[in-house]
Amino acid sequence: MLTNTIATRVAAIAGFLAVALGAFGAHGLKKILEQNGTAAIWETAVFYHFIHAVMLFVLTGRKPLAAGPWWCFLAGIVVFSGSLYLLAVTDAHWLGAITPLGGLSFLVGWLWLAITAVRAKD
Repeated sequence: MLTNTIATRVAAIAGFLAVALGAFGAHGLKKILEQNGTAAIWETAVFYHFIHAVMLFVLTGRKPLAAGPWWCFLAGIVVFSGSLYLLAVTDAHWLGAITPLGGLSFLVGWLWLAITAVRAKD
């Protein structure tokens, strides 16, 4: 069962990884990303990763925890950003076919929040 404590810890780890991967891309992987011409792809992965890591954290403050959107955002980070990280490092463009599934997960999470916010007001 997903508790607020576990969700907060996972959100914090996701945020840590977003910052660490951003720095690693800018410094440790700079040569590979320049060679592959994929620095912008890495930056996009970090951007979406970080925004949704913050959202994971925001959702942990809701009572009760909005578990559905939380899981959608986590899945989006793993699939969307994860596929872009791999694509940027390996230059394996077939990974781009997986990326939209993560984007869809982000969209479902946001829509789910919109629907549940409307219900909460009624």
